[in-house]
Amino acid sequence: MRALAAVVTAISALNRVIGHVFSWLALGIVVVCFTVVVQRYVFAISYVWMQDLYIWLNGAMFTAVAGFALLRDDHVRVDIFYRPASIPKKALIDLIGVVLFLVPFCIVVYLYAMPFVQRSWGYYEASANIGGLEGLFILKSFIIVFAVLVGLQGLAMAGRAILTLKGRDELLPERLRYKLDIDHITEAAE
Repeated sequence: MRALAAVVTAISALNRVIGHVFSWLALGIVVVCFTVVVQRYVFAISYVWMQDLYIWLNGAMFTAVAGFALLRDDHVRVDIFYRPASIPKKALIDLIGVVLFLVPFCIVVYLYAMPFVQRSWGYYEASANIGGLEGLFILKSFIIVFAVLVGLQGLAMAGRAILTLKGRDELLPERLRYKLDIDHITEAAE
């Protein structure tokens, strides 16, 4: 169980670092987009590569931080069953969700994206826009990054759920443990 806790902690740390690094791209997106708007409406000039840049930064950021969002529990979930559930029920719901839905989804995305990405790398695909950015093949590689990071975080979620169901969640750092929804408990008590 200690090995499982170490794997859960390592995967979560990887996604945390990647999430913190790539979330800074949001600032770059705002700066580039602002620059494009000022150039277009104040100076009446436009560069296609700059328009490509903020779209590409946006794609890279959202695909790279998806595992971090899953770690933080920031993805959309149906709270009808999950929010009021006890910690063991939450762990069971997570385990079932990861095994039945998340991991198969990541595998399908990976398998379908790989030929697409390989083909793009095969001819060093660039923007379809004249004057656009080179290196579209790098951006397309983020589809694979997405599938791998979300899949890994899903496995970490499953590991966390297993540790919780076995009563060994004390092996995990506090920030990775399940927490009760205090708002829901106080609402139910009233």
